[in-house]
Amino acid sequence: MMICPRCDSQKVSLLTKSPVGDVWEVYLCGTCHFSWRNTEGENITDPKKYDKRFKLNPANFEKLDQIPPIPALKK
Repeated sequence: MMICPRCDSQKVSLLTKSPVGDVWEVYLCGTCHFSWRNTEGENITDPKKYDKRFKLNPANFEKLDQIPPIPALKK
């Protein structure tokens, strides 16, 4: 079972594979939308080795700021 390195979610899916030779795969987290290649170092692919400063807790997602809307263009 794949676990997201950033938020520890188990909602991970295969996004795409290399078009030639099965050289790499890209995974996408359905919880925090983080994506990574399987060829990246363990500091990116292994949840236990992922930099704790960048970890996210899904329980706090509702409290995160939202992107402000873009105002209408001036004429």
